[in-house]
Amino acid sequence: MTDTVAPEPTPEQAALFARVRRMMMIAGLTSALAVVVVLIAVGYRLYHGEGSATAASTDITATLPKGARIVATGVAGDRLLVTLDIGGVTEIRTFDAKTLKPAGKLKFVNEP
Repeated sequence: MTDTVAPEPTPEQAALFARVRRMMMIAGLTSALAVVVVLIAVGYRLYHGEGSATAASTDITATLPKGARIVATGVAGDRLLVTLDIGGVTEIRTFDAKTLKPAGKLKFVNEP
């Protein structure tokens, strides 16, 4: 049997082959970089996510002053707002929505 021998490429063909190899290397490296970036983003979101549902699901009891009545509740950003009526005085208490720790208190009173 005889083997067919490929002729040597011309200098123009060799330059074209080198250019194609270089472009394929660039495309391969770009694809690999994109895959790495996606994996890093997914890993970051898994390990550094914004809290979890179990953190806020713990049972917490907030004590109110005697005679206080909850008038309204609401959410503003990452705060939980509770409006209270304490003997004719309106008070808004804010809590961190993730940890449910008290964040502030605002009282409204009538001028004398």
